[in-house]
Amino acid sequence: MPRITQISDSNASPAATDLFTAIKGKVGMVPNLYRVLANEPAALKATLTFNETLGGGSFTPQMREAIALAVAGANNCDYCASAHSAISANLKVDASEITARLKGTSSDPKLQGVLTFAKAVVDTRGFVSDADISAAKEAGLNEGEIVETIVNVVANILTNYVNHVAQTEIDFPEVKAQAA
Repeated sequence: MPRITQISDSNASPAATDLFTAIKGKVGMVPNLYRVLANEPAALKATLTFNETLGGGSFTPQMREAIALAVAGANNCDYCASAHSAISANLKVDASEITARLKGTSSDPKLQGVLTFAKAVVDTRGFVSDADISAAKEAGLNEGEIVETIVNVVANILTNYVNHVAQTEIDFPEVKAQAA
């Protein structure tokens, strides 16, 4: 049962209403995570802006979703596992690859390097080793991609933690995170 209110359209502040309108225009609905964040519209706006800005990076939407899945798996976030599995499926990612990405693996060698590094960032709380950096570079990541991986990890930790604290009601086809 949710521990933090998921703001309804009828109870939304004017600022949250404006953000909800923008979200509905992009995705056709307001996910419950965003309804939780709408308790403080500045938090919702910051999250949306952060993710939108990351969309302008060098990673494809599929790569960003792969990181989101790996982080959801590492943090055992069923809400994010469910949401990012649905988004990945909409991006034409094969179901077996989605399952693998939740475990931090991929059949694509470069993406595997990204996911291995992303999991190392989560598992060590950012205190990665020199060997982790070397392995990322050996997998083909340049320093910009290493930084982009870190920032994508952090964006997903934010939503994982909001969902853990709020116990956000899952409004996507449910997928268990199956933390590794």
